[in-house]
Amino acid sequence: MRKTCRVRVSPGARKESFAESAPGVFDISVREEPEDNAANERVRQLVARHFGVPLKAVRIFSGYHSRKKSLSIDS
Repeated sequence: MRKTCRVRVSPGARKESFAESAPGVFDISVREEPEDNAANERVRQLVARHFGVPLKAVRIFSGYHSRKKSLSIDS
């Protein structure tokens, strides 16, 4: 089964946070900068941990270079 979610990312934050602002919409702050794919990878890790799935089950399918992203989660 595949789920989708939308995230708003704040890279380079002092403190990491993960909050659901609406059903299926998450506000995520990560310490990593948006360079060398570091922030995207950390977002994938946090989403995978939240949904209890392996990292390879989380994929960014829209907004790869944007702060607003759409992700698919295979379970």
